[in-house]
Amino acid sequence: MQYVELGRTGLRVSRLCLGTMNFGVQTSEQDSYAIMDRALDLGINFYDTADRYGDPQGHGYTEEIVGRWLAQGGRRERIVLATKVFGPMGPGPNNRGLSAYHIRRGCNDSLRRLQTDHIDLYQMHHIDRGDLAPHHKDMVGHDVEFVDLPQLTPGTPWEEIWQAMEQLVRQDKITYVGSSNFAAWNIAQACETARARRFLGLVSEQSVYSLAKRTIELEVLPACRAYGIGVICWSPLAGGMLAGAVQEADSGRRARLDLGDAQMARLRGYEELCRDLGEEPATVALAWLLHSPLVTAPIIGPRTVAQLEGALRALEVTLSDDVMKRLDELFPGPGGEAPMAYAW
Repeated sequence: MQYVELGRTGLRVSRLCLGTMNFGVQTSEQDSYAIMDRALDLGINFYDTADRYGDPQGHGYTEEIVGRWLAQGGRRERIVLATKVFGPMGPGPNNRGLSAYHIRRGCNDSLRRLQTDHIDLYQMHHIDRGDLAPHHKDMVGHDVEFVDLPQLTPGTPWEEIWQAMEQLVRQDKITYVGSSNFAAWNIAQACETARARRFLGLVSEQSVYSLAKRTIELEVLPACRAYGIGVICWSPLAGGMLAGAVQEADSGRRARLDLGDAQMARLRGYEELCRDLGEEPATVALAWLLHSPLVTAPIIGPRTVAQLEGALRALEVTLSDDVMKRLDELFPGPGGEAPMAYAW
């Protein structure tokens, strides 16, 4: 297994991060244990979860599964454990967001569910703009209304966020802080306010990134490079689109794809290229991410041990310049970094 430093820290994590979003949802608890055990055997030491994972069993259920696995002993100090805070965890206006109130409560609740005394990487799941997403209303309560005073900027200020995180570090409840789904200017805000407080600040950003979704190349990746932030990629297979979806649809192993002609042609060209290389489409998609000098680790979300084992092939694949060029032709990104990508 290959291990790289997480951003500008001295902490080394495996080049593949084990995502647990399927645990308790599409993967049974016993199968989840088997996947985590096998990942550990294979050298994967980076495990990612979140407080809200686990529906329909309930938010927090996935953390509970991970916690029961850790409680079996001999595992906790062998992994880098990452979880997240932001989304609503129950009714009421303050059971969500990045207020100091919710960060403290969210951390303590995650520690209890995970059956551990510390979280290695505590990630803010979203920037706090002080608003309530429509899909969160069912949990928060339809009778809860957010009213903003005109003289104040909605959302939790960075001084409050960092004060809460600093307190958790002092209490040895968390070690590092990361972000997820942040815009580049959110990353800059976070890093500059942390620097003013002489606090380490963000060490990682978890963003959606794949051959099929390359928007973060415009500004998020340059911001991460400038601030020494590690990039963790979620949905590296674009929801399964880059895992041989066309071939599976053609063979009847999955539902027909509801895609436009141009996108279907692109995917067919991609799968043909993978066949020419003698590699599985999922392997090539992960290998493409691993070729980026800015990517720390893509998150793999296996539902079976076999899927987990298959993902490791990506660490052994070297893509030639010609193949990288062909992949760029099939899945053109935004054209480089801003503003060059659109200004001239």
